[in-house]
Amino acid sequence: MSKDARGQVILRKKIESLGEVGDVVRVKPGYARNFLIPRGFAVEATPGNVRMVEAQKEQEDTREAKALADVEKTAKKLEGIKLSAPVQVGEEDKVFGSVTAMTVAELLQNEGYEIDKKHIVLPEPIKALGVYDVPVKLDHDVEAMVKVYVIKE
Repeated sequence: MSKDARGQVILRKKIESLGEVGDVVRVKPGYARNFLIPRGFAVEATPGNVRMVEAQKEQEDTREAKALADVEKTAKKLEGIKLSAPVQVGEEDKVFGSVTAMTVAELLQNEGYEIDKKHIVLPEPIKALGVYDVPVKLDHDVEAMVKVYVIKE
């Protein structure tokens, strides 16, 4: 390590006690030399490495912005979807079974959306006929409301 950058490293992975990815932090030289750098958690804070990490950060920010835009576009499309969930009913429109997150995921799959059932926020299964707004959590904390019509089969 150079004398002016002694103990300064750029983090390549988030380390709870030190900081976020891309942060320049001061650590003891032995900790950097024996632990952080060999494991790929950090690189020496040279001017070249600082520029390289800043360029990587810019690329990552651009990727994140594009991914967020894609997720928001998907959310807008999901907002307009109306799903019909036909169920068997008995006397006085009593529903046999229920509409679950898995049912909603299958209905979305039929519409061409690959949404994991874990992302469908349904506190309890739907057990009555009617129209329901079902939240679907997407990446980047984006949520879309999908209308589900529970109808007689």
